[in-house]
Amino acid sequence: SAPTTASARASSLTFTDCQSYSNPVVFFDITIDDEHAGRIVMELFAHIVPRTAENFRALCTGEMGFGYRQSIFHRIIPDFVCQGGDITNQNGTGAKSIYGAKFEDESFEVRHTGPGLLSMANRGRDTNSSQFFITLKKAEHLDFKHVAFGFVKDGMDVVRRIGELGTKDGKPTETITISDCGQIFLSCSMFEIVFPELLLNQGSVLRTSR
Repeated sequence: SAPTTASARASSLTFTDCQSYSNPVVFFDITIDDEHAGRIVMELFAHIVPRTAENFRALCTGEMGFGYRQSIFHRIIPDFVCQGGDITNQNGTGAKSIYGAKFEDESFEVRHTGPGLLSMANRGRDTNSSQFFITLKKAEHLDFKHVAFGFVKDGMDVVRRIGELGTKDGKPTETITISDCGQIFLSCSMFEIVFPELLLNQGSVLRTSR
């Protein structure tokens, strides 16, 4: 895990501080052993960590020719984290970012203050790539070591269900797959999430290619 950097702010930011209607919203459709389990909708803190958010957004859409679609959650520890994003080896040993093999820690402003935080998994300082995790509880010991870059806006019930399939050593008891993913655009008039089934004919959802 990466050490504390001098540029990190002393005060923590809450979800309310981090939310912005200009931030990108993305989704994962989840299957558990090939059965649909639901959708996770996430807001990315592009106004705080733009490079980190852009990496995750582009991996959700697959616009660079690779991404999260059909990747798995390979490490799940109950009451701690659900980790995925190994888009190369599918077992936690690989990863690939839109910037290359890895990229630098951007900011540690957002703290791991509760469940539903999106944060980058790493192998030390400045080793971010495509692997990420979603917290299942407050995890202060991860602050200043992992870059938190978003939160679960809807579908925390799906995240909790995934968390129940974990073990102490992290190996899931079932196969949890991101069967589809992409970006969801906000309604300009109501600032509400517009879901894909309402917009497929209007070009308002950017998805991974099939």
